[in-house]
Amino acid sequence: MRYEFLIDTYATERAKVLSTWSMFHDADLHARPRADDPRGRNALEHMVHQCVSEDAWFKEMLAIDVAAPPLPSVESRVEFICRYAEDSLRRLEQLRLQKDDWWEENTRFFDVSRSRAWVVVRRIAHTAHHRGQQTALLRMLGRELHSNYGPTADTGGLARNGGRTIYAYPDLDALLEDRVKVLLPGPGVAAPTERP
Repeated sequence: MRYEFLIDTYATERAKVLSTWSMFHDADLHARPRADDPRGRNALEHMVHQCVSEDAWFKEMLAIDVAAPPLPSVESRVEFICRYAEDSLRRLEQLRLQKDDWWEENTRFFDVSRSRAWVVVRRIAHTAHHRGQQTALLRMLGRELHSNYGPTADTGGLARNGGRTIYAYPDLDALLEDRVKVLLPGPGVAAPTERP
């Protein structure tokens, strides 16, 4: 299938969202980048946005309805993780059923017509954009960051300086069971910059 790479990418993005949410503490959910500025979303608002936005895009643009409320009945970190894990898995399963022609058919993307493949690429980019904001918020809160794409300042720094990719959990089951996260080695001796 031509579009399997998009299905695989959505699967990894789903794991990255859940991993990022797992790095927040319950006490972090209402903290904003600047306490006196309501423009910057707090972690809870990011979780709401991810769940509601993805639900709407899949229903309205991709005709994939998981027949579940987009938000958990109790708005806690663990309940958001569980709700998003369940709903995004159902979406992933539906994507896996689609044939190439489905991906190539046009659908409405807000006020324009685009292929479903194009819409999924944009959904992935939208999710990555918000995850970047969330990792910046985690840094502002003083939280350690496990890997999402590769080494971080907390996993030893840059790869060229010995930094490694260290995920918080070995798999999604461990994350959903909220097992103990893998310990991080810290920043290493070199600054995490590409500048010589």
